[in-house]
Amino acid sequence: MIADPGQQKIILFDGVCNLCNGSVIFILQREKETIFQFASLQSEAGKRLLEWCGLPKDYNQVVILIDRGKIFLGSTAALKIGQQLRFPWSFLADMGLVVPKFIRDRVYAQIARHRYQWFGKRGFCMVPTEKLKARFL
Repeated sequence: MIADPGQQKIILFDGVCNLCNGSVIFILQREKETIFQFASLQSEAGKRLLEWCGLPKDYNQVVILIDRGKIFLGSTAALKIGQQLRFPWSFLADMGLVVPKFIRDRVYAQIARHRYQWFGKRGFCMVPTEKLKARFL
């Protein structure tokens, strides 16, 4: 069972997307502190969290950040996550948030729409190492 999502920082990601899996590894290697939990959108935990967010269980269009009860989608989620990474990524995320949301979201939507074509797709979700298992819901 998932502890109260309103008290955690959880990243929901597309578990079969190579770009998304690479992004999770990137985040794990660059967090300022160990603060994020992760769930693939295809997992049972991911489906329960999608429902908690008010999204359909088959939703897979954008990364989702649940930050202590607040829900962020797409470019805003990615940049809010980036703010929690070590320099220079936190600085770049701060600068990215200055860009108007409609521009950021348009660019993000293009990447999301073509992510399988450009970066590939797996037939299964990433399996975390023993050391990282506790970080995945």
